[in-house]
Amino acid sequence: MNQKVIITGASGGFGFLTCHSLVAKGHQVVGTMRSTKGKNEIVAQELNELGVHIVEMDVTDNESVNNGIAEVINHMHGLDVLINNAGVGVLGMQEHYTAEDMQRIFDVNVFGVQRVTRAVLPHLRKQHYGILVFISDLLGRITLPFYGIYNSSKWALEALAENYRTELSRFGIESCIVEPGGYATTFVDNLVQPSDNSRNKEYGRFMHMPKTMFESFEQSIENNIGQKPQKVAEAIADLLDKPYAEKPLRTVVDYMGMADYIEDYNKKLNKITRSIYSAYNMEEMLEVQRSSEWYAH
Repeated sequence: MNQKVIITGASGGFGFLTCHSLVAKGHQVVGTMRSTKGKNEIVAQELNELGVHIVEMDVTDNESVNNGIAEVINHMHGLDVLINNAGVGVLGMQEHYTAEDMQRIFDVNVFGVQRVTRAVLPHLRKQHYGILVFISDLLGRITLPFYGIYNSSKWALEALAENYRTELSRFGIESCIVEPGGYATTFVDNLVQPSDNSRNKEYGRFMHMPKTMFESFEQSIENNIGQKPQKVAEAIADLLDKPYAEKPLRTVVDYMGMADYIEDYNKKLNKITRSIYSAYNMEEMLEVQRSSEWYAH
């Protein structure tokens, strides 16, 4: 079924590739980016020529988000799918990130997701149908050193998505999480460094570890021919093809040996969650309701 889709962070990485994959499947797509000028101008033009309507929207600004979503719905005469893809990463010692640094990361990866999701939900609830897709990360399930603040933001994102799953199921809205591994995209070119360097000397030679680990990680990706970002875009597009109300909560996309472990973890958590909900007579909240019976009163 062809659907009306908005994807944030369309200017690069998974967002740009996903736009291509969705259009190829016949979906009507709107891509958002903070600006269509400067380095994004060529990308915006290419997506526009592909048939993707571009809307300038800053996920860290309430007015920009509300105006942007209104423009999206007006342009497509509706909306079916929101793909929360905009995000920013980090690299550095967790202690060296100030609270303000942390807020900057969360403002995009968590608060920005909440802003955009809140803006589209009145429309989705009214039509009693919709799909929310949250682009997380394997680091939303496990931790690795030197990505601490990013880890925290993605763990928060996972909780946000799970709660939307249960609280919106009665309104016919699906909530899905996509968990990619590490990929070579433009995302890695914009990693946020900590702003406080006053404690560097106290870490001694260990201060070299973030850079050393990241270079090793990049080499591993380069040597793995299966770890191509296009596979994440295809996984997102394939997710939308799955039957209504039967989409998995989590989809892992990784070809570097971690997928099996994370998928096993996800299955166990799903079993635990279902058991707890069942014990408290809330299991129906884990299933998307296909009718309006829940709120007809």
